[in-house]
Amino acid sequence: MKYQTGKSGRIIVAKFDDHDDVLGNLVDIAKKENISAGVFYLFGGMREGKIVVGPETDELPPKPVWRELGESHEVLGMGTIFRQEDEPKIHFHGAFGKKDTVKVGCLREKSETFIVLEAIIIEIEGINATREIDPASGMVLLKL
Repeated sequence: MKYQTGKSGRIIVAKFDDHDDVLGNLVDIAKKENISAGVFYLFGGMREGKIVVGPETDELPPKPVWRELGESHEVLGMGTIFRQEDEPKIHFHGAFGKKDTVKVGCLREKSETFIVLEAIIIEIEGINATREIDPASGMVLLKL
């Protein structure tokens, strides 16, 4: 295990409107505000999204299992922002519910707000972590 200590910096509150690109807007905020490290919370509604719900097997490199939301879902989750080659990289895990069905996974690729989605972003100061491609897994992982 490796770790670093930091402290909270600015806190940003964002409201995404119907059809907004969730992941794209989080990247835009991180770029505009020059956030190199942060944590965020999301809650509200999503109409579109593509999530990874785990690997097919426990072998490396992992082969992801994909699920699409395809319709409106309630969403609650948290994620991190760290830089990969000077660009903000979002890593978000959430629970996506519709009626009696709940999916939990890592949101990737497309993501679209349904009516409204709120985000609370907390900047982390004093951390020099980055995201880099891990040769064994082929995944972009946190490097401390």
